[in-house]
Amino acid sequence: MRRDVFQAIADPQRRAIISLVAGKALNLNAIAGNFGISRPAISRHIRILTQCGLLTIREDGRERICTARLAPLREVNEWTEHYRRFWSEKLDALGSFLEQAPAAPKRKLTKKQKRK
Repeated sequence: MRRDVFQAIADPQRRAIISLVAGKALNLNAIAGNFGISRPAISRHIRILTQCGLLTIREDGRERICTARLAPLREVNEWTEHYRRFWSEKLDALGSFLEQAPAAPKRKLTKKQKRK
């Protein structure tokens, strides 16, 4: 089954695995040693990351070496960039509006409001 890259990065453990392997290729035991979860749980996370194309696994003798493939994250970047621009424009417009808006007159508090 081909998984979606968004599904892969939805889990904090998988994001941590990506960060770890992005620095250098590691075997499964080295990856598992960095987490307080079981080896089968790590294997499930690795399988999902492999299915969405963020990791590749090559065999080196009896070891399975994981290497990061970060190109699929471009899709995430492109998707989030659209919303970053959208919100930047909205916040810039709000800032301009607030700078041009007349200051609201200060009102005096009544005695009852002052006591609260």
